[in-house]
Amino acid sequence: MTELLEFTAPERELALQLYAELKDKIISTLEPADEEKLRSHLMELISQNIVHRNVFGLNPIITAVQTALLVVDEIGLRRDAVIAVLLYPSIEAEYTTIDEVSENYGESVGRILHGLLRIQELYKKNPVIESENFRNLLLSFAEDMRVILIMIADRVNLMRQIRDSDNEAGKREVSEEAAYLYAPLAHKLGLYKLKSELEDLSLKYLEHDAYYMIREKLNATKSARDAYIKNFIAPIEKKLIEAGLKFHMKGRTKSIHSIWQKMKKQKCAFEGVYDLFAIRIIIDCPIEKEKQQCWQTFALITDMYTSNPKRMRDWLTVPKTNGYESLHITVLGPEQKWVEVQIRTERMDDIAERGVAAHWRYKGVKAEGGMDEWLNGIRQMLEESSGIEAMDQFKMDLYDDEIYVFTPKGDLLKFPKGATVLDMAYHIHSKVGSACTGARINNKVVTFRQELHSGDQVEIITSSTQYPKQEWLNIVKTSRAKAKIRLALKETQQKEALLVKEMLERKFRNRKIEQDESLMMRTMKKLGYKEASDFYRDIARETLEVQTVFDKYLELQQGEKVITGDNIARSAEEFTLEDSKFANPNTQVADDVLVIGKDLKGVDYQLAHCCNPIYGDEVFGFVTVNGGIKIHRCDCPNAPEMRRRFGYRVVRARWSGKGSSQYAITLRIIGNDDLGIVNNLTSIISKDERLVLRSINIDSNDGLFRGNLVIMINDNTRLEALIKKLRTVKGVKQVERI
Repeated sequence: MTELLEFTAPERELALQLYAELKDKIISTLEPADEEKLRSHLMELISQNIVHRNVFGLNPIITAVQTALLVVDEIGLRRDAVIAVLLYPSIEAEYTTIDEVSENYGESVGRILHGLLRIQELYKKNPVIESENFRNLLLSFAEDMRVILIMIADRVNLMRQIRDSDNEAGKREVSEEAAYLYAPLAHKLGLYKLKSELEDLSLKYLEHDAYYMIREKLNATKSARDAYIKNFIAPIEKKLIEAGLKFHMKGRTKSIHSIWQKMKKQKCAFEGVYDLFAIRIIIDCPIEKEKQQCWQTFALITDMYTSNPKRMRDWLTVPKTNGYESLHITVLGPEQKWVEVQIRTERMDDIAERGVAAHWRYKGVKAEGGMDEWLNGIRQMLEESSGIEAMDQFKMDLYDDEIYVFTPKGDLLKFPKGATVLDMAYHIHSKVGSACTGARINNKVVTFRQELHSGDQVEIITSSTQYPKQEWLNIVKTSRAKAKIRLALKETQQKEALLVKEMLERKFRNRKIEQDESLMMRTMKKLGYKEASDFYRDIARETLEVQTVFDKYLELQQGEKVITGDNIARSAEEFTLEDSKFANPNTQVADDVLVIGKDLKGVDYQLAHCCNPIYGDEVFGFVTVNGGIKIHRCDCPNAPEMRRRFGYRVVRARWSGKGSSQYAITLRIIGNDDLGIVNNLTSIISKDERLVLRSINIDSNDGLFRGNLVIMINDNTRLEALIKKLRTVKGVKQVERI
């Protein structure tokens, strides 16, 4: 645990010195009471001793002032950003709130602090930092671009301060984040100076030996390098003065990180890197003469030294997407050494060095497409005095079109807006998608229809009994998921069709019925099917009973002749009807009753899938063609048709013993789509150890949800009790068994 903050004497002196320096730089941008309120707040924070030192033992108040200075000097932000940086330690320590800050300093400061806190919450999800997706999610979460600029400045300051820290693991972690995340962000924003410093410091902490080897060799060759630069620029300087140009020149050594990258790329030693430095010619001229004088300088230099056309870079005609403008040429100088020369104006150099900050004064260049266009548009917003206030209208377009979600391991996946859990499941793997039953989003269980939102942490839930369905095509948004579902449906249907076909052939053989292919096709058509695949699919999913197929096939085979008790179903004569509501008017009622229980022997019976009877329901038996018996509920939707067409096959039936077996029943529930209602329903079921929830399928529309719950239950008494409990849940409008 980090220790509480107590200012040492040197820290107190340093804090006062830094604060005075910061005050001088921003006092003109502060409102009348700002400075007094800030100083008073910071003194209270110090006296209360409630702020903790960070994991490196650094004083957070001093680092905040250092970061604020960096934000002012290197990026050019002023009042709102500086106040937010200085107040962040007290927000983190919960000494004050964002609402209080907004009231005292304005909504803009509060918005920046809110963005900083949101990003800290993002970090708590343990994301994989070295990911372009995380970079984009970070930008979308920031809300205000100044949040990103502050975070870059804060990381540069932190990297400067941890040089002497013993926390090697912490140094490695922040260095890796700087290399993978903050340096590329600084580069995108044109903050090249900060980008180079982040890269060099990262190399220093991650590859200590390489960093110091290159630094020592650069120091050893400095005098020779300076002499060469002086010799190289002397004739150029003379020519430019003669041409009447106002300019200054300087030599710039490559960064240690750039040299190390070149050594690794070219697989050479330090001595093998020839372009260790570049000459920069910076012209002072009006903006309308910039291109003319840059090209004039180019012509004068190439007249003196031979240029390498393959290594010429023209960012004058077409600037980089991040606003960088310059003309780079490589020429053969004295001693046959290649030297890079960069030609630019004062304005271009300011933008190149300070990126976003320079665009407070200069017109930015419109970028092309996506993230870069958005980032560079920020510069144009910053130009205007009202730019900061307009920032919240300039939310990232990309954020409106794309979302980024976390896997449990911290990986980030990108989806179009409106994508669902099922889209993510199929993105992970076809098998995961086809077996998906739902997900845990931020530790809350949801259905696979749930829409995803940026920053969600999603864990897919699967079941071995799940299989893809046609309606899933209406749930997913990505073309990838749609293609995988179609393929899975096709494969499933082909397998189902083959299995069902084999099953039908086997049952026909067992009943000693000769199967004729053409007659089977006629049977399909009579049952309303145009495609065999649909016919086999419905049998597989039990929406079409095999017995119905047999009945229709035999009717066609016998020329629509009615099947009687003298035919295949002889055993029907041994039973009588349950009561008059099922009886044929010409049939006598007897007292024989089919007893359903464990002791029933010698009779083949099954529970009908059309009505799913359970122990305790009023039931009757129906004699099938092969002599077996199907048990139906008395209120089965098919009962009237059975009575009308096959009344002589209906037999009385009753349950025996106790309801010890478990039966599958389906409940349809309709209610208000309130937060937590599904959890309340499933909680009631899970609390009863004798109930098992097999599946749940929820559909929400216009504030109402409709769901089907498949439950394993012992008898209808327990079922009635369960239905009563479910009806008591707040928001539930209807519960019925189907």
